[in-house]
Amino acid sequence: MKDYVLELVSGKEGYNAKLNAMREYLQAYTLRIMHDEGVFRSVAFLGGTALRFLHGLPRFSEDLDFSLTQKPQVKFEALLKKIMSELAAAGYDVSLSYNDKKTVNSAFVKFQGLMFEAGISPLKSQKFSIKIEIDNKPPQGAIFETQLVNRYFPISFLSYEIKSLFAGKLHVLLSRKYAKGRDYFDLGWYLSKWKGIEPNFTLLKNALKQTGWSGELPDKDNWRELIYKAVEHADWKKIKQDVEQFLENPSDLNIFTKENVMHLLKASP
Repeated sequence: MKDYVLELVSGKEGYNAKLNAMREYLQAYTLRIMHDEGVFRSVAFLGGTALRFLHGLPRFSEDLDFSLTQKPQVKFEALLKKIMSELAAAGYDVSLSYNDKKTVNSAFVKFQGLMFEAGISPLKSQKFSIKIEIDNKPPQGAIFETQLVNRYFPISFLSYEIKSLFAGKLHVLLSRKYAKGRDYFDLGWYLSKWKGIEPNFTLLKNALKQTGWSGELPDKDNWRELIYKAVEHADWKKIKQDVEQFLENPSDLNIFTKENVMHLLKASP
């Protein structure tokens, strides 16, 4: 309910901490609605928010990303209608913008006045959004697992297993046209948390091919070198500026430095 999120935010200090807490609670609320509608029978949870909810990633994430695994049990438009109805019933002033395309369905659920009520913004008119995105034609090769997580609400998720999630992270690191700080932070987190981790190579190669990759394809022997080059040439100052607002502990940037991430990539599995 809205009273709970306002109370939750009131206990936090600072703009980023308040905004991250509010966003995460509303993400959890939205995920619970999706779970109750049976979405996770045919849709897998992935991306940064999945890493945080399922594996304890120490940074907050902005979007809810999913991948279709079979014919959808719930149509996207019907799902959005249910989400909006439930949020309105809980006291939120919400609006919606979305596309219902064949390849990727995406929507922004917009909360009016909530940032003002929570003391985050002085403007009643300022809106806050949660993005939902479902890839209807994901690259093949992912391996799935089901996990039960209790983060504000108990939810049973169908998700990518860790090597498949890691493949997704390496795919964006290699193919994204610009450096996104959270990708590099997540890379260091993966490498330090799971010693000797390797990606799901089948999924990684298929993802790169699907997005027009023309370089050398990663495999067991060369993937660390390919990622090392990406880290080496990245503007770490911009990376830090991008990711620091999403960290639980901003001091983590003193650990996940460029040099330390490069060392982790060079380390023998």
